[in-house]
Amino acid sequence: MFSGIIEALGEITNLRKELNNLHITVKSSFTHALKVDQSVAHNGVCLTVVNVSGDEYTVTAIDETLQKSNLGKLSIGDKINLERCMKLGDRLDGHIVQGHVDQTGTCTNVQETNGSWMFTFEYDLGFNNLTVEKGSISINGVSLTVVNSKQNTFSVCIIPYTYEHTNFHAFQIGTIVNLEFDIVGKYISKMMAGHKKNS
Repeated sequence: MFSGIIEALGEITNLRKELNNLHITVKSSFTHALKVDQSVAHNGVCLTVVNVSGDEYTVTAIDETLQKSNLGKLSIGDKINLERCMKLGDRLDGHIVQGHVDQTGTCTNVQETNGSWMFTFEYDLGFNNLTVEKGSISINGVSLTVVNSKQNTFSVCIIPYTYEHTNFHAFQIGTIVNLEFDIVGKYISKMMAGHKKNS
């Protein structure tokens, strides 16, 4: 379980394909605190640490993860948002983020707004996900509040700290991002769909 508050920006140092899997090696400031079998969110995707060496560690993404996320588009040298799993008893500063990406979205607009930034994203409605005004969403693992919620688009506003300390500063029109929709909203949507079907 995660909160969507990014701890660090990691750097991709190696990518190795093995059958349908991708082994991803990351250099991070908190590698020294990691152990094999721990969970870390990478651009919002929960992956298990399989090796630790010096200031680098390795995780493995399986084919389903690569199909549903932007991890298959990574290149060596890319910066990636990192968050270790929550400790029981910590404050929940963001919202409940599972690290299970629902689908990807595409950045369609970046607007600087005199000290902050507004990013707009579009997503495929075929996955039956939705946003609501002032609801929560996780973008590349960052917990954010939705504004301008429409049928298949929404925007988020980014403060300078988030812009500088996550990979949002590298986003441009066409950037593919990982989206995890609010878990409460997903349950309600599924229940309502079942109610309509049974009516």
